[in-house]
Amino acid sequence: MSVPDFAPLSDTDWPQALHDMRAGFAGQLNVYRIMAHHPALLRAWTDLRTHIVQHTSLGPQRAEVVILRLAHRVGCAYEWNQHVVRGLAAGLDKGRINALRGAPDQMQPEDALLAGAVDALLDNKRLDPAQLADVVALVGKQGVLDLMATTGMYLTLGFMLNTAPPALEPAIAQKLARQASELAV
Repeated sequence: MSVPDFAPLSDTDWPQALHDMRAGFAGQLNVYRIMAHHPALLRAWTDLRTHIVQHTSLGPQRAEVVILRLAHRVGCAYEWNQHVVRGLAAGLDKGRINALRGAPDQMQPEDALLAGAVDALLDNKRLDPAQLADVVALVGKQGVLDLMATTGMYLTLGFMLNTAPPALEPAIAQKLARQASELAV
């Protein structure tokens, strides 16, 4: 049986239908070079990705907590490593990042609440009423919706990346090696 090739597309193989996206975010990361095998999907993904990455009401640190917890829970090394670097850039320290691999009761209270919400979404497919009230109190109604959307978007990316794992981009691998090799997976 032949296994389909989902390797990140090179510039030479980049679809003409996505020509305008190659110089932007889509051409910069291997995850999007994998998604470029389906140009309509990548194009449709753009608005959600822009919101989650640039305009989330969670703010940069809370978004990174959610993404790192999700990456850990789904065992997605590519996303974990990418977001260790992004988390550090957003102001998370190494201890805080490392704690996201463990039990919520070993995390800072805010991180425990966010990580617990990710866990509940993965395990129970919902937040129970008490947990929902706690998360709303922390991040507001829009924040809860952004948390759910972030979890869903990165879960989808985790499926893709765990099925066709790409190499980490050299610049990210170098930053990870310099800044936080002990956190890499």
